[in-house]
Order: sequence, then structure tokens, then C-alpha cells
Amino acid sequence: MFVKTIVRLATRGLLQAFLLSLSSVAWGQSCTFSISNVEFSNINTAANVTYNTTATLTANCTGLASRTVRVCPNIGSGTGGTANGNPRYMLSAGYQLAYNLFSNSNRTIVWGSHVWPYSYNPPTININLNSSGTGSTSRTIYARVFAGQQLVPAGTYTSAFSGGHTLISYAYSTVGNCQTIGGMNGTTTPFIVNASNQPNCTVSASTLDFGAAGSLTGVLDAVGSISLTCTLSTPYVISLNGGNDGAIDPTLRKMSKGAEKITYGLYRDTARLLPWGATTGLNTVAGTGTGAAQSLQVYGRVPSQTTPSAGIYTDTIVVTVTY
Repeated sequence: MFVKTIVRLATRGLLQAFLLSLSSVAWGQSCTFSISNVEFSNINTAANVTYNTTATLTANCTGLASRTVRVCPNIGSGTGGTANGNPRYMLSAGYQLAYNLFSNSNRTIVWGSHVWPYSYNPPTININLNSSGTGSTSRTIYARVFAGQQLVPAGTYTSAFSGGHTLISYAYSTVGNCQTIGGMNGTTTPFIVNASNQPNCTVSASTLDFGAAGSLTGVLDAVGSISLTCTLSTPYVISLNGGNDGAIDPTLRKMSKGAEKITYGLYRDTARLLPWGATTGLNTVAGTGTGAAQSLQVYGRVPSQTTPSAGIYTDTIVVTVTY
């Protein structure tokens, strides 16, 4: 009898443990998550403007009917890293592009993590389960690449989020807040942040004005300027066309008043020895973008010639930047 009693007690204990395990599976909550990639597509840091985009966190949960599941979507620094949580960075060949993720559309509240050392926390997401014990929701992740990054060169910048970078934990709301929930039911949801910083140039030019002259028996000189802003490390070539008359020789362009003409030339140097035209490698100007505005001087000269009738003589030059 003594031996039989021990066997019965042992059997009962195993049965109870098995039943408790079944109970935990039947009444616990279970969630799945996905986060879409954060795609900034093409940007131009030389333009010194912000770029915004969004991504979506989707959650689907099951559990006890009419209960609330509290989700704590911790998003860390990503492989691009961060110094203090704001900004985060994307990387390309050792260069950093500053951006961040936010929980509000104004992009003022950083979407952070309860498990990183910085003060920025994630939003709390509550999912109300229906009478069948299921529920789902989605939350927009707002992203921004910051202005003021003109010294960032062209390239494809990325930061990957996986593993502990996206630790999403959850529990019934009765457990408490996200600090209390901690890493309960922690799961990871990978996504990528990327941006393509395209080589880009913008250009503007001032009017080159030779002023007023009573005669053209002497040389008239004037100086104009071209302002050029190109993405850092972007090579460029600047050419000037032949004007309204389509001059082939850059020193024989024409200003016109009706049928009357005044011959003039445009040059790359103060001595007016290097014409500025449109033949690459011969009379154009080459350089490399710095990310900031660069100013180039255009030197004009009206050589001595027969003086036409009085009036205003003009020409239009097209500035072309190839990069």
C-alpha cells in the first residue's frame, strides 16, 4: 500500500502540472507585429531642407475576450547608431546622415525605447480584444531627415533595425505600464531606414552690365557672377552658350538693338585671355561641389569697334551645369 500511494501522488502531481500548462496556453495573449521600411527615396542635402516620410507598425493580437493588450513598441538606435537618441543616423561609406523617428505628425516626440539608455520612450499602444478575443491596430511612424546637412556627400544611406533594436513587448493592461511590462513576451520586428542622397546642382547668375559709354573706341570691361551649389564631392562642368546669335567663338558674342550689334566676349580670368564657352575640356570651367554655394566670376570685355547708334544693347547667355 505504501508503494501504491506514492505512485498515485506522483501521477496526480504530473497531471496537475500538465493541466496548468494547458491553462496558460489557452488563456494567455499572443501578438504578431510588422513594421514597413522607412523610405526617404531621393533627397538632396545641398538644398538645405527637411525631408519627411512615414512607415506603419501593424499589430494583431489574440487572448481573453473583451480584455486589453498593452503593447510597448521599443525602437532603438539601429545600425546607424545615435549619440543621445536624437538624432539617429544612417550610414554610407563612413558618412552619417542625421534623421529620426517620431510618434507624432509634428515630429516633436521621438519614438524611443524603454531598453536604451536615453530619455526618449515609445508610445503605449492599447489593443482592445473583441468578444472573440481578437484585436488589431496600426500606428504611423513619422520620420524626418533634417536640414543643415549640406556637407553630407551623395550616396545611399541606411540603418537596419533588427534584434534588440526592435524589442516589442506586451501583456494584458492589468499588468501595468510599459515599465512594469518590461520585456514580457518580447519579440523583434525588423525593418530598414534608407535614403538616396542624389548628386545635385543648382545655379543662378547675375546680370553683367557694361554700363553707359559715349563711344566704343576704347575697351569696356565688366564682371558678373555665377552662384553654384552642388552636393558635396559632386564633380561639375559649367558652360556658357553663344548667346542669341549662337556665336561659336566665345570672344565674338553679340549684343543687339534691332539689327545693330555690339561685339563682346566672356572670359574665365581677369586678364581676359581664357574665353568661356561651351566646349568641354577647352573653354569650360570644372570643379567639385562643396555642399555650400560657390561663386564664380565671369569677366566680360567689349573690344574697340565702330560705335553704333545710341540705345540699349542686350544678349542672353544660357548657363549649363553638367554633373
